[in-house]
Amino acid sequence: MIATESLMVILDGSIVTVAMPAIQNDLGFSPAGLSWVVNAYLIAFGGLLLLAGRMGDLLGRKRMFLAGGAVFTLASMLAGAATSPALLVAARFLQGVGSAMASAVGLGILITLFPEARERRRAIAVFSFTGAAGASIGQVLGGVLTDALSWHWIFFINLPIGIAVFVLALRSLPADRGLGLAAGADGPGALLVTAGLMLGIYTVVQVESHGWTSARTLGLGALAVVLLVGFVVRQATVRTPIMPLRIIRSRSVAGANLVQVLMVAALFSFQILVALYLQQVLGYGAAKTGLAMLPAAAVIGVVSLGVSARLNARFGERAVLLAGLVLLTGVLGLLVRLPVQANYVTDLLPVMLLAAGFGLALPALTTLGMSGAQEDDAGLASGLFNTTRQIGMALGVAVLSTLAASRTDALLAEGRSRAEALTGGYHLAFAVATGLLVTAFAVAALVLRRPRA
Repeated sequence: MIATESLMVILDGSIVTVAMPAIQNDLGFSPAGLSWVVNAYLIAFGGLLLLAGRMGDLLGRKRMFLAGGAVFTLASMLAGAATSPALLVAARFLQGVGSAMASAVGLGILITLFPEARERRRAIAVFSFTGAAGASIGQVLGGVLTDALSWHWIFFINLPIGIAVFVLALRSLPADRGLGLAAGADGPGALLVTAGLMLGIYTVVQVESHGWTSARTLGLGALAVVLLVGFVVRQATVRTPIMPLRIIRSRSVAGANLVQVLMVAALFSFQILVALYLQQVLGYGAAKTGLAMLPAAAVIGVVSLGVSARLNARFGERAVLLAGLVLLTGVLGLLVRLPVQANYVTDLLPVMLLAAGFGLALPALTTLGMSGAQEDDAGLASGLFNTTRQIGMALGVAVLSTLAASRTDALLAEGRSRAEALTGGYHLAFAVATGLLVTAFAVAALVLRRPRA
């Protein structure tokens, strides 16, 4: 049930990208305005996760999960029925709000539902599979629905799923009263962290339009940093902090969240740039691109659901995470050598199969990210872990897509063909992403503790 909610949220993030051209043609979006179909969702989702996680601890995680699912389902109906760009962007923002409310407490609920280590590892493996494979499944589903019906159905499909999850959660999740607002009702702190995260994500997603060194980017980025520093200072001094700083004193929690930022930023290049390469260089259609990515989803599922829990139990999450990062580094290393006219079987299928590293790394990292949290902070730890995932995604989009576009423009200016220029741009992004994974490996090896005997 929690994994289904997570899968619906992940699918919504990737399913939209395939349908963007159809949405633009139907509603008359400008090229700049079209990006807000994605950006409005990311800003609301990433900006509210930390606050929603803590509010789940205070008001009850079941209550927050149900409310978030209801908001997301209602917003999906509005998005599917949208007849103008403004209405669709507003609905996407509301979807982000609902996603944040439900996703922020999902891991916290999972941790409390499965206190026994073996059961928890299996539950986290299922949960992690939805995150690792959801993007590939979304691309397939988005292409099929858009081609067979219309782009409206990429949102309408959430209605039956959302209603079923709501009813099941209402009946089966145990009631929890929460700590009460008196335990952490820090209004100014909530305003600081929400404003800081939203402004920071907004700044990052606009980098491609304004550049890293523009006065706009530097000014807004500096203001976001000031707001977040002010939030941390307030949490250290206020009597009822919304984020008790003890949560980031755990090496497992802090280290896992840092590794996640680096890893997710790097793996944007696999999930998005490979799909762009298939469509823009090899000429694949939307549905064919999704099918080409399916082997990755299949192998991730096999490893996540069938192998990862046993490996974590035997060797410890730290060792499994390091092994997964090695495999993923190999994936991006192979992509750096991707030719202009690639053969799918010999050049791309091995990459899809090595994506098994996702299935190893994500369950181990998720367990480590939640391992240092007390039961009363489970929602906050869940919100923090999801927040760093969104920050990593936003940074990956901004940094790697900007580098790829700049390199492509330079190669076009040299007289290269469009296919050669695009491939060269992707090569640079894959090389930088490989470096990010190497850094993530170093952080995991040095910061994360070895499992106790």
